[in-house]
Amino acid sequence: MPITIKALQKSGPTAPFQVTTIERRDPRSDDVVIDIKAAGICHSDIHTIRNEWGPAHFPLAVGHEIAGVVSAVGDAVTRWQVGDRVGVGCMVNSCGECEMCRQGYENFCLNGSIGTYDVEDVDGTITQGGYSEKVVVNERFVCRIPDALELDEAAPLLCAGITTYSPIARWDVRQGQKVAILGLGGLGHMGVQIAAAKGADVTVLSRTLKKAEVAKDLGAARTLSTTEDGFFEQHAGEFDFILNTISAEIDLGKYLKLLKPFGVMAVVGAPPEAMQIRAGSLIGGNKVLTGSNIGGIAETQQMLDFCAEHGLAARIEKIGVDEVDAAYDRVVAGDVMFRFVIDTSTF
Repeated sequence: MPITIKALQKSGPTAPFQVTTIERRDPRSDDVVIDIKAAGICHSDIHTIRNEWGPAHFPLAVGHEIAGVVSAVGDAVTRWQVGDRVGVGCMVNSCGECEMCRQGYENFCLNGSIGTYDVEDVDGTITQGGYSEKVVVNERFVCRIPDALELDEAAPLLCAGITTYSPIARWDVRQGQKVAILGLGGLGHMGVQIAAAKGADVTVLSRTLKKAEVAKDLGAARTLSTTEDGFFEQHAGEFDFILNTISAEIDLGKYLKLLKPFGVMAVVGAPPEAMQIRAGSLIGGNKVLTGSNIGGIAETQQMLDFCAEHGLAARIEKIGVDEVDAAYDRVVAGDVMFRFVIDTSTF
């Protein structure tokens, strides 16, 4: 039987959030039912539900940073049992059979992974996200949250954590390297912690120095203001790796000059504007400009275990379900340190 629950939905891009009743699909034999305890607010949620990335399917509940406890499992489930502390990120299913899925890159499923919200699910309905009381997920897309992590602080790791961990791991950021984190927001504050835990010498690049003390507390050795006169000339060729978390248009060529020869800039921010770059910015120094898109389920689990081992967590501000509209405005204004998390007990 379908499961009836409360969820926080919008009926349109400009409508306020409303607590409504929705149905989760009838759990299949390989499904897990999770009681959601905390749901992080990602900027992607805002882009989606405000139709900034194209028309969404309304009414819609968003949210792909989910932490909770298993409350039921299907007959064929072998990985989970009732009471397990778990998380769900940006995906709830994939084909499991294509080349990418077999290699652990379910996020690049050649037949199309099923997103946690706003896409067609296996039963033909539109997936509804984590701003809700429960979620039904294929067991392969559930991750274990280690006991060392609080559920509310772990929730944002399911997107912000893996988004920053994946490129840092892929490009082997390590001790002795000089790493710059461009932007200190929801993504950047996780990038600082992860790169520092890898042993790198971390610098935060920001327009101002107002977050310098916070950056130091997160593990950065220093913060530099990119608006200072002569900044790009003074720091040219300084960094091995730059994690670009900025979701606004920037002059990529100028920032690539900050890299050493063979250096890498990994882009995880998604500005709506197109950005141009001259080939010479890459050819001169054999530099790499690359993108990175979350990670597979195995890597997401690796990230959670790494964060637990090193005492890393998202810095959060908890809110109730009646505060989400205001929280969205604050996220857009950059007024949060560093991630809002919805306390789902307030439904």
